[in-house]
Amino acid sequence: MLAITVRTEDGHRHVRADAGTLTGLVDRLGGRHGRFLVVQRIPDLPEVFIQVWHEDGEDYVLEHRDGAPDRHFQATLGGPGPVIAAMIRWARQEDGWDSGLDWTPLDLGLPEPPPPLELDEDERERLEARIREVLVGGYATRARLAELAQDHLVSGDRRPVSPEQARLLVDRIWLDRVEEQSSWQGETDPERLSRAFAALEASGITAREDFTCCRSCGQSEIGSAGSPDARGYVYFHSQCTDSAAAGHGLTLLYGGFDGSPDTTAAIGREIVAALGRAGLPVEWDGDPAQGITVTPLDWRKRLTG
Repeated sequence: MLAITVRTEDGHRHVRADAGTLTGLVDRLGGRHGRFLVVQRIPDLPEVFIQVWHEDGEDYVLEHRDGAPDRHFQATLGGPGPVIAAMIRWARQEDGWDSGLDWTPLDLGLPEPPPPLELDEDERERLEARIREVLVGGYATRARLAELAQDHLVSGDRRPVSPEQARLLVDRIWLDRVEEQSSWQGETDPERLSRAFAALEASGITAREDFTCCRSCGQSEIGSAGSPDARGYVYFHSQCTDSAAAGHGLTLLYGGFDGSPDTTAAIGREIVAALGRAGLPVEWDGDPAQGITVTPLDWRKRLTG
């Protein structure tokens, strides 16, 4: 797998796509709803990306940007082969990945800086605290955090944070977290959790992380979230994520799709076993009416974006 996220024109995201997946996505470009894709690093870094545009019968337009406006370049290519090769080299961060292509600078001009945020101390603290709470949860993209920052203090007709101000604020806090996580070593507890969930999914149990906003929505949507022949399910919603990020452990919701307590208990035992194999501590008394709690839990989830 490559440490990238690929976003297509139709809104699909392919996280940690491998070279074969990226090749297939570029090869399919050209149709009305599939003319471009954008590739970002993991973790996502502001204004760092490579992207390609292609319409049937036309050349491929490849662009890359390395942060600043004067580091934005474009090349026109006749077929997908050189595009794919350059994108894979970029994704692998190979030295000289951009050599052999005729790059020209793109002068998009300098954006006007937004005015300073006009917030009192209490508002600023509340806004930044909420951004950090969701950021530490680890599932939100930079775009999602910017939406949250823009909307969090809205009251009536008052919208004190513009889209541009929201992006600047989020990018600053995001980069602080990227720097913090650069010192983390080895597999973290959230990665162990993902490993356990992947094993459960492979065994026929629908397993979803940070799924929906609450238990009510989760229970109504989990049935259609996985394979139609799944035996049962396990998930946690965003409020559970907030609790885990705050150091309170993680509650897992689970059950069997036949509604039987015996099936639910059996699914619970499988979940506990999978978590144990992944090296995570679990609290559960075997009662199918009780949630499974993963605790203690060191919630250091690496950002994707």
